[in-house]
Amino acid sequence: QRLLMESGGGSVQAGGSLKLSCTASGDAANNYCMGWFRQSPGKEREGVAALDKNGRVNNADAVKGRFTVSRDTAKNTLYLQMDDLRPEDTAEYYCAAGRYGPCTAEQVAQYYGMDYWGKGIQVTISS
Repeated sequence: QRLLMESGGGSVQAGGSLKLSCTASGDAANNYCMGWFRQSPGKEREGVAALDKNGRVNNADAVKGRFTVSRDTAKNTLYLQMDDLRPEDTAEYYCAAGRYGPCTAEQVAQYYGMDYWGKGIQVTISS
């Protein structure tokens, strides 16, 4: 059973918007840190955004001012609102959850930084 399930991906033109959702269940719910990272073929994982239980947000420089991470604790769901999308945002996006900090975008992308991961969802931006 996958404990983190992403939804909301798809294809849009540059300048458009998408909203990703990640629903947590079981041991993946109510973790201290949740966040998003992305990966394109042939590239390293790239942290996108992180949000801890205290509401502190950390965004990667590449998405500041365009992406907004939020969390609905009652629904055990993490969101990523993506606006002003660019072709370079094209990637597989993954949700991750961790029991401990640090809770940063960089940490979310680390193989040993988090405890749970979703299977990923494709986001494609055309120019």
